[in-house]
Amino acid sequence: MTEPNVTHKSSSEYMRAENMLDKLPPAARQWAESLPWHQRRYVLSLCHLICAATPEVQAEFLDYYTADGLVARTLRDRDTQHRVQCYLKAFHIQTELSESLLKTYVRQFYIHSAQDTRRQPERYLESALRLSSNTEERNSVFNYILGFELFKMMFKMSWSQHERLASLQKSPSRFIQEYIKPIQLAHKLNKIVIPKNEKVFFDKHCYFIQKPNVTDKKLTEIVIATFTTDTVIDFGFSIIRHLKSLVFDYEYIFQAEQESIFT
Repeated sequence: MTEPNVTHKSSSEYMRAENMLDKLPPAARQWAESLPWHQRRYVLSLCHLICAATPEVQAEFLDYYTADGLVARTLRDRDTQHRVQCYLKAFHIQTELSESLLKTYVRQFYIHSAQDTRRQPERYLESALRLSSNTEERNSVFNYILGFELFKMMFKMSWSQHERLASLQKSPSRFIQEYIKPIQLAHKLNKIVIPKNEKVFFDKHCYFIQKPNVTDKKLTEIVIATFTTDTVIDFGFSIIRHLKSLVFDYEYIFQAEQESIFT
């Protein structure tokens, strides 16, 4: 008589399952282990739905499920909020950090992470969980807001203004390579600035001083497509850590463009 093929779990498999629970905060593990079976099924069903969903659907769910709570917790950090507001004003950016704006940016953060194909997909949900449970990670929302608002400002600059901004930095070539070139490439790809002949002075002068004309909605989409969430956060954090990391002279950068001698 043939014995039934019974699969027995090895001790290593049980260890892996326990290790997964070890990664939870102690209070979360205690709650998960205390649930009766019928409630554990609900948790498993939710896990299955989230894992099976596309990143975009995950973003919508996380926005619905966590945005209000994250905004309420973020607003408690009045000191960071005040500092970021001061930094925005120092760069002549008139954005006010209201509750509604913070909620918009939390939702945008989820969407940006979901659409960022340059990140590993499994890191997306992990970052969202950290954002909801860790105070330092929640502070990255302010870093993200500051970085994103600065990138929007730079996207609305003419190429001659880019040149003047870069010339102020400690390492102009690095600044151009990391930030200005991607922005100008996005200008070209989205036909916001269309160079006719970059080698002819008068053609170059025409597009070089052209002020980009783009709607706020399109501007947000282009920034998301051009820079990763990590780049935006790091850019904002570098300024919060040290304001002079981005040297800025509003009058010099936005001075009136010189007209051609033939006009």
